[in-house]
Amino acid sequence: MNKFRQLFNQKKCSVIGMVHVNALPGTPLFSGSVDEIVSKACKETEIYLNQNIDGILIENMHDVPYMQSKHLGPEIVATMSKICTELKKLIPGNVPCGVQVLASGNKEALAIAKATSLNFIRCEGFVFGHVADEGYTDANAGQILRYRKQIEANNVLVFADIKKKHSSHSITNDISLAETAKAAEFFLADGLILTGTATGDPAKLSDLNKIKTASSLPLLIGSGVTIDNVQHYISADALIIGSHFKEDGQWNKDLDAKRVGDFMKKINNIL
Repeated sequence: MNKFRQLFNQKKCSVIGMVHVNALPGTPLFSGSVDEIVSKACKETEIYLNQNIDGILIENMHDVPYMQSKHLGPEIVATMSKICTELKKLIPGNVPCGVQVLASGNKEALAIAKATSLNFIRCEGFVFGHVADEGYTDANAGQILRYRKQIEANNVLVFADIKKKHSSHSITNDISLAETAKAAEFFLADGLILTGTATGDPAKLSDLNKIKTASSLPLLIGSGVTIDNVQHYISADALIIGSHFKEDGQWNKDLDAKRVGDFMKKINNIL
């Protein structure tokens, strides 16, 4: 918790805005150029900074359909590294910045974070296997943390999704959410991410309370927080928000500066 608090300047409940970069080279929806991808990501980052966001998370959300990490090509890491390098030039040192590489590209994300001086990664499949829409995801905590040690990236925090969205957890149905949280803590995660069942779906408040009781790790809400329900989630340590900040609340639309500003004004009034 101390590492998390130091990173996010001791704030009670931080807001992390998503930069969903456009489809990368080699993926079905790629069009235009890498420079255009970088330019749009920079514009979105500037919007967040102008609205005094607490943190930024960069993700290749548009690379649908996703593939497991073993199928990710070097072009994904190369392009994400270029994007992160350019965004870091804009982001002040007191604003934490992280990266996620879909799907389950946790080693790739660590490598990018190390090379571009990012502060954290969002990690899928940290503990317990599950079936996601892109296929089976095996538990990978041991691999990820050994790799982090190998490349001397211990300053990069690992925030782990548990019972992640867009997935079936029937094979671990006898493992409760609380037990999953305890396992992630035992396996040295730096924070836990709780989501709803799909992108934009709110997490259950009962699940939030279960995790807060079961684990002492920082808890981040990873989906479904809006200006209308944020008051229910301020007991979390951070809120990761993507869809709600877009035009009409749709993840695949452009970032809306007014929605970001209105949200930040409300949460700051609450806190």
